[in-house]
Amino acid sequence: MDKQRITACFTALRAAIPEPKTELHYGNSFELLVAVLLSAQSTDRAVNLATPSLFAAAPTPAAMVRLGEAGIKTHIRHLGLFNNKAKHLYALAQLLIARHGGEVPSDRASLEALPGVGRKTANVVMNTIFGAPTIAVDTHIFRVANRTGIAPGKTPLAVEKALMRVVPEAFQQDAHHLLILHGRYTCTARRPLCGRCPLYSCCAWPEKQQWAERR
Repeated sequence: MDKQRITACFTALRAAIPEPKTELHYGNSFELLVAVLLSAQSTDRAVNLATPSLFAAAPTPAAMVRLGEAGIKTHIRHLGLFNNKAKHLYALAQLLIARHGGEVPSDRASLEALPGVGRKTANVVMNTIFGAPTIAVDTHIFRVANRTGIAPGKTPLAVEKALMRVVPEAFQQDAHHLLILHGRYTCTARRPLCGRCPLYSCCAWPEKQQWAERR
């Protein structure tokens, strides 16, 4: 897809989603980091149901350490992989205190050195908290990038690198949330809403017309 068409796509996305932001609930950088870690193989809705009690008990790394691994589990037991997540959160809180004075670091290397934090989680935190032009490619962004032709790739990393090359500078910070929200609510895996898609005119998906005609 050429530069002009990509710019048209992101212009349309911004018009449709004027305030792109995460749907995870959080009150500080530590809570966002925790929420993103918990969202692995869990929906944002499920995480948002679990975190109010967890954050009330442990809004800081020091409080998370005091809560302990067993205590963490009591708040997140309804989430997938809760045993591993509790283990990671306890160790992560300890390392934040030991290495970063209890603050969430802003650089990728430090974030990815924390237990349970991979590239995708680091990208979300860097983008949402620190305003970095990063894109965390999840299933929604992977689908939208490939389906529309904006940044096709065979792996999440390939799509991420392609997006970082082609997204116009004016949209780089918002691109992550624009794409994920579009994939979550419009360009869905099943029954995409092509008939009311803001990207219809710039999308390169060969099947868009047949989906636009379905009711």
